Amino acid sequence: MYVKSLVKLTKGRAKICLDSGTDFVLYKKEYESYGIEEGAELSSSDYQQICTDILIPRCKKRALHLLEKQDRSEKNLRDKLKEGGYPSDIIDIAIAYIDDYGYLDDYRMACSHIRFYMESRSKRRIQQDLMNKGIKSDVIERALEEEYTCDETDQIQRLLEKKEYNPDEATYEQKAKMYRFLAGRGYSSEAINRALN
Repeated sequence: MYVKSLVKLTKGRAKICLDSGTDFVLYKKEYESYGIEEGAELSSSDYQQICTDILIPRCKKRALHLLEKQDRSEKNLRDKLKEGGYPSDIIDIAIAYIDDYGYLDDYRMACSHIRFYMESRSKRRIQQDLMNKGIKSDVIERALEEEYTCDETDQIQRLLEKKEYNPDEATYEQKAKMYRFLAGRGYSSEAINRALN
């Protein structure tokens, strides 16, 4: 295999693109020690050594660091590692490593998200947020069933008070605007109409 391109990034790093379609990021000292430069040949054994000695340990460490700050879904963690310039096969190894220790748990992450947002967001909005984070729908449903205990009517009333909405004095335009606002938050038409009238 040969080095198709070497693109210098910030902090003394470079993105190395191989002709096989594999991309990875190394620091200057690292890629220079392997004689990596544009158009140069990279032996399979050197690539394997780079993976074993540098990329795999670094990817595992990065994954742990990302999970240290907050629970993440597997998809979100994969996306973050990909942004960091790790090849998919290296990411798979890091995810398997993290998974073996039970640090990656989509259900736990979903429950945590629900507990944090259930006072201020509708059930439907939370469901959409979790789907966008790559959580499977059966996991979301189970977590919502276990954790979501809020009364959405009370939530809507609090939002209306916060917006100083008075249903007795509201014009048609004000009602329509408030309806759009609440619908955008994921509340059902039935719950919104009940609160606005």
